[in-house]
Amino acid sequence: MSSAPPSAPATGRTATVFALSLAAMVVSMMQTLVVPILGLIQTSLHTTTANASWVTTATLLSAAVFTPVLGRFGDQHGKKGTLIGVLVVLIAGTVLSAVTHSLLWLIVGRVLQGAATAIFPLALSILREEVEPRKLPGAMAVASGAFAFGSGIALVATGLLTSGSHPDYRSAFWLATGMAVLVLIAVVTLVPATRHKTGGRTDVLGTLTLAATLVLLLLPITQGHEWGWSSGRTLGTFAGAVVMGAVWVLVERKVSEPLVDMRMFVHRPVLFANVAGLLVGFGAFVLFIGVSYLAQMPSSILGYGFDASVLRASVEYLLPSTLVSLVAAPVGGQLVRRHGPRVVLALAALAGAAGFGWLVADHGHTFSVIGSGALVGVAIAFGYAAMPAIIVGSVPRHQTGIANGINSISRSTGSAIGSAVVTTVLASKTAPHLPPGVPPLPAQSQYTLSFAIAGVALALVAVVAWAGLRHIHVAPHHAQPAAAGGGTADAADAASPGREAASSTSA
Repeated sequence: MSSAPPSAPATGRTATVFALSLAAMVVSMMQTLVVPILGLIQTSLHTTTANASWVTTATLLSAAVFTPVLGRFGDQHGKKGTLIGVLVVLIAGTVLSAVTHSLLWLIVGRVLQGAATAIFPLALSILREEVEPRKLPGAMAVASGAFAFGSGIALVATGLLTSGSHPDYRSAFWLATGMAVLVLIAVVTLVPATRHKTGGRTDVLGTLTLAATLVLLLLPITQGHEWGWSSGRTLGTFAGAVVMGAVWVLVERKVSEPLVDMRMFVHRPVLFANVAGLLVGFGAFVLFIGVSYLAQMPSSILGYGFDASVLRASVEYLLPSTLVSLVAAPVGGQLVRRHGPRVVLALAALAGAAGFGWLVADHGHTFSVIGSGALVGVAIAFGYAAMPAIIVGSVPRHQTGIANGINSISRSTGSAIGSAVVTTVLASKTAPHLPPGVPPLPAQSQYTLSFAIAGVALALVAVVAWAGLRHIHVAPHHAQPAAAGGGTADAADAASPGREAASSTSA
């Protein structure tokens, strides 16, 4: 039986956490980097809104395909090497996006950037190897806080870079390239080599069927507004996702070395952590998109809004919630260590529901929008701190990468659903009595409805925490030895913070 991870010198551990937190920040930057500049991309490349939307859709679909695959690959063949490879692909994608003047090649670059989503679960897996169990919740919370911070800081940075009289969207991709190169250097020099590898064969059939399932699920979610939610194309792809999902489950139950261990996938803590991830991701994107659009509404015409530019909307109305997330993340980690992830997830739900409830009651004053956004920022930070602890405490080491990869996909799916819901709700009812020549703008009631839906979603996280995670423990089969070469779910796992949290939160 192997022993728990040796205690690394404090300076070495801090350097590792720093490098991996930078990596997590870059991941989330890739997801929101293009949100403020989609209109600029459309104009610069002389294309339609529908075509420009593929700049975001392509990244999401790529992330859905590559994240679980690369998470599993890291478990099998080495997490640091896989992380370095993904960063190289990310740099290639950002450079291609920065130099091309073709929409097609820009989409290809964004596909390459989508692979970067795998960095986050790989980083969490490395932290599990390198950080002693009692300090692991705090380390994971710092990385998760950096992940939450990156989403907001990308909006601000993009706004700053494109605020001049001759804005160029490519400057945002050059920024991303510089950040990715910095992270690559930090990972190569500061992150220790992988010590645990499971080996084994790649489950090609399971990979293909899972990829097909995720693409068929996410494609109509992201394109349903353009296609029509009741159109044959939308309903057909949703039906195809159901069929392929069933095929994927059958495949994974039959192959000897599955991509996803279905027992792990349906293990209660893991399953409900993924449900929580979907709900938190939903709320985060409703905040980002809803508040950004709200701040830019012309108050002189509509009677609501703040007449803000894209830059001002990002800096004044969204950056505070991002900064609060960064500060709240280590607090969430300490709370996880002391009280368990179930309690922290419930606190996240309460903060998020309160924040969106405040927005529903009053989104006509700057203080209310910023203050409510700060509460939602706390919710996001606490949620991101709790979910990795639940995952790590519920699976053996050799499944950490794939389990966190699936959790990342659940959050990305929630973000996609949040974006689709906000877009659809805002477009479903326009403000009355608009002056001639003014394009259709949402009625104020649609913002109220969007924030109310997000508040309900965050409140449901409390239900997940208290009912779905009533017993957080490692199932008996998780204690079995890993595949040859993979070590065991050993004393390090038995002493993991998730297990400590389990003992303090089990009913």
